[in-house]
Amino acid sequence: MSAQPAALELRGIAHDFSGLQVLSGIDLTIREGERHAIIGPNGAGKSTLFNIMTGRYTPRAGRVVYRGRDITGASPHRIARLGIGRSFQIINIFPRLTVFENVRSAVLSRRGRRLDAWRRLDRDAAIARETDELLATLRLAARRDTPASELSYGEQRELELALTVAVQPQLVLLDEPTAGLNSDDTRRAIDLIRRVTEGRTLVMVEHDMDVVFTLADRVSVIYYGRVLATGTCDEIRANAEVKRAYLGRKSSAAAS
Repeated sequence: MSAQPAALELRGIAHDFSGLQVLSGIDLTIREGERHAIIGPNGAGKSTLFNIMTGRYTPRAGRVVYRGRDITGASPHRIARLGIGRSFQIINIFPRLTVFENVRSAVLSRRGRRLDAWRRLDRDAAIARETDELLATLRLAARRDTPASELSYGEQRELELALTVAVQPQLVLLDEPTAGLNSDDTRRAIDLIRRVTEGRTLVMVEHDMDVVFTLADRVSVIYYGRVLATGTCDEIRANAEVKRAYLGRKSSAAAS
């Protein structure tokens, strides 16, 4: 059986801030259709790596390759147009717009339409239908006409995920998707992420190991700017070096 083709490849990625080395030769391959989690302690370089993948930073060295195309240093807008959607660690929605209007803005962006002329948009049945279908899929239909600012924190997280998938990306990048959620909201988020990424490739940076080991097909551990290990969840759990460097410390912290 042949190996799955690569959706995203990071080749020799290095980066620093004012001479402080943050990433030191990251090599990582994300396979088509897999759910891949990136974990590691605070300060390991996960956020920097995520921002390089999404075009917010240009690496000092190395290449980012998406489906065989070099996208190193490409703008976030261009990267999004190629079929890559991302969420943010800090919620990134339009608080004054309703849930429907938020999701519609993402649908319009995918279609290359402007966000003005609201009255004309209100008469666009195809746009409205697609938006409502997405809200139903994400189980946000009951909150359709609610201003985003009035949603609970968990619902705002769900709305941000809706905005991410509304542009129909083939590669979904999620930055701490369950950050700040309680246990009930986290369970809902896991179910939602699983459903909306079906048939897509997922890369997520996540601290919650229960979320990681529930969702991920493979896991990469970043430790002080390098890839310490990559493998299945079982392989990562059993990796003695990972236990010493990261998982063992998290277990100790949880027990204290």
